[in-house]
Amino acid sequence: MQDPTPERDGSARPAEERRGVAASGASWIQRVFEEVRGSSQLSVAPAEPPPVTVLAVERYLAEAPPPPAAAPQYWYDVTIADGACQQRCYLAPHLNGLVQRAHLRAGARLRLTRCAYLYDEKRLHYGFLCLEGLERAGGAAAAAAVPRARRRPPPLRGEKKHYLPLWNNEDPYGDMWVAEKALAPVDVDVSKLTSLGQLEMTWRSRVHFQPLLVRVLHKSRLRYYGKPDKKVDMPYQAYFEVADGSGMMSMVLWNSLCPEWYKSMKVGTVLLLEQYAIKTSYPFKTQPTPGDSQMKRFATIEISLNVRDPPTKISIIPEEMVKPEWGLPEVKYRFITRSELDDLPNNHSCDVIGLVTFVGRAERARKREHGEDFWLYRWAHAIDGTSDQPFILELFATSQPDVFEHIHPMTYLVCTQMRVVRDITENPSRTIYLTTSNESQMFITGWHKGQPYTKDAKVKNFIQWTKTQSEAVQMKKTVIGGYYPFPRPPNNFLRYCKNNKVESILKAIGEMGREIEDLHYREHKRIAIQGIISAIRYISCSSAAEDASGVEPAQKDDSQSVGSSAMSKEDCVHKEKNRNLQNKEVKSLLAGRCSPGEQHQHQVLLTKKSSVKRKITHRLCTDTEQGSASVIPVSSYTYFTRSARRKFSLNEFQHEDFVQDKNGQAVSESLQYCADQEGMRDIPETEETGRTCDSWQSDLWAKVKDKLMKYLHHSTVFPESIPRKFDYVHKDLLMQQYNLHAAVHQPKEYRSDKNINEFKSASGLGYYEVTVLGINHDVAIDVAFLPLFCPEDTHLFRIEDIQNDTLLSCMSCISACQQKASSNGGLHDMFPLSSEIIKAAMDLDGKHVVCILDVCHLGDDKVEVFLSKIYKTVEPDVLDPV
Repeated sequence: MQDPTPERDGSARPAEERRGVAASGASWIQRVFEEVRGSSQLSVAPAEPPPVTVLAVERYLAEAPPPPAAAPQYWYDVTIADGACQQRCYLAPHLNGLVQRAHLRAGARLRLTRCAYLYDEKRLHYGFLCLEGLERAGGAAAAAAVPRARRRPPPLRGEKKHYLPLWNNEDPYGDMWVAEKALAPVDVDVSKLTSLGQLEMTWRSRVHFQPLLVRVLHKSRLRYYGKPDKKVDMPYQAYFEVADGSGMMSMVLWNSLCPEWYKSMKVGTVLLLEQYAIKTSYPFKTQPTPGDSQMKRFATIEISLNVRDPPTKISIIPEEMVKPEWGLPEVKYRFITRSELDDLPNNHSCDVIGLVTFVGRAERARKREHGEDFWLYRWAHAIDGTSDQPFILELFATSQPDVFEHIHPMTYLVCTQMRVVRDITENPSRTIYLTTSNESQMFITGWHKGQPYTKDAKVKNFIQWTKTQSEAVQMKKTVIGGYYPFPRPPNNFLRYCKNNKVESILKAIGEMGREIEDLHYREHKRIAIQGIISAIRYISCSSAAEDASGVEPAQKDDSQSVGSSAMSKEDCVHKEKNRNLQNKEVKSLLAGRCSPGEQHQHQVLLTKKSSVKRKITHRLCTDTEQGSASVIPVSSYTYFTRSARRKFSLNEFQHEDFVQDKNGQAVSESLQYCADQEGMRDIPETEETGRTCDSWQSDLWAKVKDKLMKYLHHSTVFPESIPRKFDYVHKDLLMQQYNLHAAVHQPKEYRSDKNINEFKSASGLGYYEVTVLGINHDVAIDVAFLPLFCPEDTHLFRIEDIQNDTLLSCMSCISACQQKASSNGGLHDMFPLSSEIIKAAMDLDGKHVVCILDVCHLGDDKVEVFLSKIYKTVEPDVLDPV
């Protein structure tokens, strides 16, 4: 009930904060604190504020305002430090978007441009600092970390007693969650016990029940049911399935017992329960599939464990003290091998074990449209040696953050109570995958010891198989992070509509800007738009974009776009050092040459009526030893006819002999010879092929592109979008890159200067920019298509997933050929737009199509927008709009 200020009452503050304030009278935060407290308006705008470091960003449930006012569902407390002092502050709700889009995060540097002091009028002498204006500051984060007090203080505002995890509600967060209950000696008097079977028969005639001795067979994830208008200190609930010799029954752990007991109640744990309640079962609860199909299930009632009414007494019996005569069942599993998976029906329950070869980044999906609650999930592949195909696993958070955040390639992964997902109307072998259920548990290397499944025969067989495998061979197949387009949209658009439970399936292209602005950090969303495929441009990133300097494709100017998001400079522009003025002019010239607004100056339009020609423009992306390069005049670029293009197919380049020119660039002698034979200009020796740009555009696009009301540019491919080869030496850095930002900043134990661009790409050599024109010809959007191909593991990204989509299939196939040619030393940057791609694009020329876009917010201003599927509206399953 005291004012937590530096000078008045430190008892309301953590001891570490009080020491920090007392140690230095020169703290800028302390001076601002005193200034705002003394202001008549209780608000100040500090002059020339120095940068401060964000040490923690923590979330908690907001309180409902009086109607009809609207308020955010959650509030945030931010801990900042200036080197001499640290202070917990309340973030003004109008700035919540900074957290939701990961601008404001632990470890960030910022400047406090306006702050206020808020008193809580329902408490005596209690107030706190409120952050009302912030701006980003440069520099590295300070090494300081949030001190770990014995008990973290409660949130600053309202009456909530605890913080929630920052990015979902299912994970336990904070020191109130007891990691392991201390085991005390327990005297089990068997003569006083009752059984689950007896309870079902007698529970209506009793008020008090005899003790129960049971074993935990299944454990659910946590359920947080807090609402702004409900006052429950710990609104948590967790289900367990427990069993004795008579059968199996549900047990519910409520409210404040969850932080105390949830982590200690593991699958296989034996419990002695006293002073519990019996209630009628909740009819809509999910039901796990028991490993023993013969076990009787008591489904009409459930055991309720509360802190009161009555106060439950729980005891854990150590496994070594469990006696056989108690008749408690063993935990049994339903492990399957990958070779058995294809024969299992949809929604079948099973357990799996495998060696992880791929794990994707952590992403989030909104539980309800326009809500602030999210599911947290990631994709993984695991192999077990029984099939060429991997298990494809959709892993939602199972209230095991220590496991979820540490899944990486080359670890042994066990997932229990997984559900088979398959669409029998599609190609069954292509669409089948496994997803977690409410009762799933996950375990990785380091967590297997003592688990009941270690006795299972199929688990033992898997361990034997791993002993026969070469670690070096398996490491070549490992991939981590990046864009992973699975499951692919169905072949049938009506089925796509049926699978999406949103009210409106189609979005207008003009609404895309708003859709992107509303995305939260790592939120993934699929959006369907109508449009016309109007232009395609290939961008190769084979050498320049993935070297240590972190060169990225130059992005077009977004000034035309009203709704497009801003882009991070370090991700969207060249960062090469020691560029002279001439190089900058070259870069500017080449970037402009490939912009859709100016393509008519540099390419020959491809139409059905006109003669079809293409121009290959070679971007200059490498420097000479002096850091300069020659400017290539436009007239020196080579034009190729379609017949010449066929002669120079990529397959013909795969086995050619190469020589080195004076700049060390690989040049094909046979290519130069063939070019001469066709009567075309020689490729100048000074022209290097680090990046290429090859484009097609329709006649319609040429007519309307300069008359658009709105033009959105979202075709940038960011480093976070590229799947990377896994590097065990830097696994901690890679896991940090593809996990979500942590709530609390802690100095990392590992040291690495590696940039994410330095890790080898596992996918193709480039990507395509596709321009989609609105069906009213007034709005357009540029999106990216990223062909994914992994030569070491052809099962990871499969071209046949889009084989019924002619255009996307052609673009994927040509990239696969490039990848193979590159791995064989071939000339991989030439002629990226094949005649097949041009033909497929021209077949769609002027036609209305439905484009399925995969959209994901990567943090800050980075949003990836990938084209995932194209449906023709003239097909029988798609109604042609009138």
